[in-house]
Amino acid sequence: MTYSASNFIRCDELLPEWREDILIGHPPIRYELGRELGSFHFTPGTVAILGGAPGMGKTAFTMQCVVEAMLLNEKLRVCVANVEMPPERLLERQLSRLSGVRLDDIQTRKLNPNQKKGLKKSFADLDRIGERLVFVQSPMTLDNVANAADFIDADLIVLDYIQRIQPKGQHSDRRGSVDATMDSLRQFAAAGCCVLALSAVGRSKDSRGRSSYSGDGLSLASFRESSELEFGADDAYMLVPANGADQDSTDEVVDVSLRQLKSRYGKPDQIDLSFDRSIQSFDLKSSESPLGALSSLWEAPNEN
Repeated sequence: MTYSASNFIRCDELLPEWREDILIGHPPIRYELGRELGSFHFTPGTVAILGGAPGMGKTAFTMQCVVEAMLLNEKLRVCVANVEMPPERLLERQLSRLSGVRLDDIQTRKLNPNQKKGLKKSFADLDRIGERLVFVQSPMTLDNVANAADFIDADLIVLDYIQRIQPKGQHSDRRGSVDATMDSLRQFAAAGCCVLALSAVGRSKDSRGRSSYSGDGLSLASFRESSELEFGADDAYMLVPANGADQDSTDEVVDVSLRQLKSRYGKPDQIDLSFDRSIQSFDLKSSESPLGALSSLWEAPNEN
């Protein structure tokens, strides 16, 4: 019997180098995100999916993580593809968060002299990351994302959101398109990038049988065109109203939970946060909150 050529490695060939790496290898560098979100780090070579109810701040949370990581880690390079918001609006949110100046005042340009003075340091912070951060412009295709990421040799690629990023080729329906997109994201990860894709979610039945975006109803199956997303992602997260919180609340500060629904390489966790909508800022609810839920999302390789 003849066999076709195969690509494989015997375990005994793998063991010596792997053993040496375990015993005397260098630990991976972790890109910290600051005390506001704990000691999180991202992992190259993985794909993470983040979903959540409307108004929970998925984009704000993601951009806070991105900007804080870049401010604290001078080598981190990021490519962001946002299909719904231009770069200027994303930066206005970060300017508000960094400075504490209300977003409404920044957006309407109704700034008093003290507020303008308070923006100086925040403008300087954004200047520090400017050449390491790119925003993908139309057309929102994976080819365009790949070209932009290659231009700055990106370590992290953010897609906001995955259902609106067009893959190569023709596809008969949205599910086929998302499946093809996920295949490409796995290729980005195989090339050493960390990929974070935000996803739309559908309403689910809550504990009372109502159609809702409540935390107890959202699951892996809630991701739109979910099959390939839930199986293809290494980690899956859902940003939802905290237990007992009103999902339709119009309060400036709301309690939310970041639930890790899937962790391919660890135990899923949950983080309780407060979200100040007036300045688009997230903070840990208390110092006792677990800090490990994003451990597989924020990590980078050792660099010497």
